[in-house]
Amino acid sequence: MPADGSAAPRRILESAYTQFPNSWSPDGRYLGFTEIHPETNWDLWVLARGDRTPQPFLKTPFSEGWMEFSPNGRWVAYTSNESGRWEVYVRPFPGPGGKVQISSEGGTEAVWSRNGRELFYRNRARMMAVAVSMEPTFSAAKPRLLFEGRYEMGVVSGMINYDVSRDGERFLMLKSSGAAEPPLDVVLNWFSELSRRAPSGKIAGK
Repeated sequence: MPADGSAAPRRILESAYTQFPNSWSPDGRYLGFTEIHPETNWDLWVLARGDRTPQPFLKTPFSEGWMEFSPNGRWVAYTSNESGRWEVYVRPFPGPGGKVQISSEGGTEAVWSRNGRELFYRNRARMMAVAVSMEPTFSAAKPRLLFEGRYEMGVVSGMINYDVSRDGERFLMLKSSGAAEPPLDVVLNWFSELSRRAPSGKIAGK
């Protein structure tokens, strides 16, 4: 739907399976999304704007999710458990081409810096950064720790639950206040209690 609310939402895709939109390509031509299939687990798909027939980007017996287009639109970062644990990888878009592993010791929630020179990802409570180069070919340095903190994860495993400022210097994240939930009181026979506290004729509005 238009961002200004000038028109009603319209459905662009129908499926019997659960789908999660991930990201738009920088030119707005492609929508990348994750689909959960009962036989192939989590798969990555791409839908061209104006088309109603999506094309698979990565569909394997493993789970791949949360594809993020690079700022120049030529690469896609995503997570996969093909190694036995979740790691972050990059592949060329639209392909073909091999993958480059970005994370080590586990990683999810990959987000590109706006200038395309870094990839950020989370390894549990640790926020990691990897310097990358996209010209003339893709290359990645070793991950480095930016900071640690217990911030809220996505409601679905691997779902991106933070964002990075345009200058790559600030992170918008969710953190629990740690405050205890307020108590919930249940009053039994409350009509009797109400009658005792406010006899007939003294209840407001009566």
